[in-house]
Amino acid sequence: MKTNRRRYLIAYDIRKPGRLRRICKLMEANGERLQYSVFICDLTRSELVHLRADGERIMNLDEDSVVIVDLGEIGEDRFTFVGRRRGLPTREAQVV
Repeated sequence: MKTNRRRYLIAYDIRKPGRLRRICKLMEANGERLQYSVFICDLTRSELVHLRADGERIMNLDEDSVVIVDLGEIGEDRFTFVGRRRGLPTREAQVV
């Protein structure tokens, strides 16, 4: 069964510790940590819109940055790891 979820790579650079903690909690609630400030999120279009809006309310848009990379449909392996391999999400859906 095809879902409307797509896999996104999301990375952030947040300048102030308070905003950093809030963005981190937001990302942990919506995805899996790949590296310190890099997450993999399997989201519907609606979930992505809400995640972005929530992030923009936390961020200082003049100082902070977030990059969102659409990796396509879930299940297609687009990662090559060098060194210690990190686990990627394998579940189809998340209930938040």
